[in-house]
Amino acid sequence: MGQDEEKGNEKIGLKRELGLFSAVSIIVAVMIGSGIFVSPTSALERSGSVGFCLVVWITCGFLSLLGALAFAELSTVVPRSGAEYAYFIEAFSPLHNYAGQIPAFICSWVYVVLLRPAEVAVVMLTFAEYSVQPFSGYLTNLPEESMFKLKKFIAILALGLITYINLTSVKLYVKVQNIFTVCKVIACVFVIGGGIWWLSTGHTELLENPFHGSTISLGNVALAFYSGLWAYDGWTSAAIVTEEIQKPEVNILRSILIAVPLITVLYVSMNLMYMAALTMPEMVSAPAVAVLWAKKVLPPWLGFAIPLGVALSTFGCSLSIQFGVSRLCYVAGTEGHVPSVFSFVHIEKMTPAAAVALQGLLALVCLLLGNIIALIEFASFLTWVFYGLAMISLIIMRRTKPDAPRPYAVPIVIPWLVLIVSIFLAVTPIIHEPSFKYLFALLFILCGIGIYHAYVYKKARSTLARRLTYLIQALCLVVSPDKED
Repeated sequence: MGQDEEKGNEKIGLKRELGLFSAVSIIVAVMIGSGIFVSPTSALERSGSVGFCLVVWITCGFLSLLGALAFAELSTVVPRSGAEYAYFIEAFSPLHNYAGQIPAFICSWVYVVLLRPAEVAVVMLTFAEYSVQPFSGYLTNLPEESMFKLKKFIAILALGLITYINLTSVKLYVKVQNIFTVCKVIACVFVIGGGIWWLSTGHTELLENPFHGSTISLGNVALAFYSGLWAYDGWTSAAIVTEEIQKPEVNILRSILIAVPLITVLYVSMNLMYMAALTMPEMVSAPAVAVLWAKKVLPPWLGFAIPLGVALSTFGCSLSIQFGVSRLCYVAGTEGHVPSVFSFVHIEKMTPAAAVALQGLLALVCLLLGNIIALIEFASFLTWVFYGLAMISLIIMRRTKPDAPRPYAVPIVIPWLVLIVSIFLAVTPIIHEPSFKYLFALLFILCGIGIYHAYVYKKARSTLARRLTYLIQALCLVVSPDKED
């Protein structure tokens, strides 16, 4: 009876179950996706030389650290999940009754409805590709169309598994994510160790005269940095789940100071090992750089190690992306920017079950649609628009919230520098490769503003919406969380 009474008195809402190691794990999981194993070649192709390429990777890691430190300060001023979405609410909403909420709404509209589900779908397809690869010798007689269907089926099963994990409990997510993060770091160390062995046997000819051929084109330099900075994306991951991190005022900063330098070291080292064994034409033409590298450097019996490393990285990455965007959906629900039912939590598991289920369904739709890369390309440049707006939010709140708790504050030059980098990354692809996809992005935003005007600002309601809310509550067993005191 006592236990039932204690359970009945338990506060309904998200719980702080992520410690420092878990916060580090989330950042590492999202930042280390499949890219470093599959196609880390664009920066090398644009920079023109091994030495300049390594300079680009080191500099991009440093710039990513600066951006992450700015987010760490923002997470103390606005201690809510959702990262830049929550910062936009606090910084811009007081400035104008109508326009002040539009940046936050568009952020949730792009991330929740399109970009993150599409990213999860792409990562799941990569997981399927490399899960099948070690068994490809047994599937040689399988028709190409059947192989494609098999990979899509594996991707759908994996999507169902990550959705189940995120639905079940935060503790299960933490256990699975921590294991996968350790495994993917081991996979990176495995590549670095193999490269060190390769160099120790005297294969250093490709590293001689490392700056020979370095580009002198400002356009190529810009695109090299563009590629490197995209590879480091994901440093906001801990700030997205602020409300579930223990002692966020210290652990978010600590997780950033551990994770981002660690990933910088891994990225720079792995690229060095790739370039020590493969020529630039080999790397640029390879469908999977790490697999080609393994064939040249590792003994044949270790051929399974790289596909396994990619599979582990992609699974952990998609698990954390879905975990993070479901929290953004949860916060947006509390603000009325998505239907409020998505801010409800499961009555027993204390997870935002409706938000997780929505993300699982949207990712499934993206998987079934087919041309997911196009979806990501036409919206992904907006990510850096949002990062730039987050820096503006920090600058604004230095003035509007001068007395807000700030356990630490970054030098004001840092948000200005990251803002400049964000503008560069948002504008570069449009100038370099003008395309109708950016017009589609604009139309998608305008569509979002129309929805904002009707359903957020004018607060249009319908009987159908109420019935859907009741149906989702019944199916997902979710209730409105208790309000903070």
